[in-house]
Amino acid sequence: MDTTQLLKGVLDLAVLAALRDEDGYGYDILRRLRAAGLDEVGDASVYGTLRRLFNGGLLNTYVVPSDEGPHRKYYGLNAAGRAELQRSGKIWHGFASTMDDLLRERGAA
Repeated sequence: MDTTQLLKGVLDLAVLAALRDEDGYGYDILRRLRAAGLDEVGDASVYGTLRRLFNGGLLNTYVVPSDEGPHRKYYGLNAAGRAELQRSGKIWHGFASTMDDLLRERGAA
């Protein structure tokens, strides 16, 4: 199975979940996703998702100056983003449960 196709369908949810406990900048969020096991997630996909979620009103942004390089744009969940994370999380859990039931081996009838 091509996990990149699955990832496209859940990347918004994954990014929201990665921001649940702490704000982060683009590369930091990418590292969080990869550390969680989403090794195939691409840089451009994450940055595009962050822009789309921000434009959709689910994220706040702010810039933090850096002495060692360019300023970093941080993203954080706002109230709408937290509500979307909860809503989408419920949908995901229901879908995953259904797939688990379908894939579970059944005893001989």
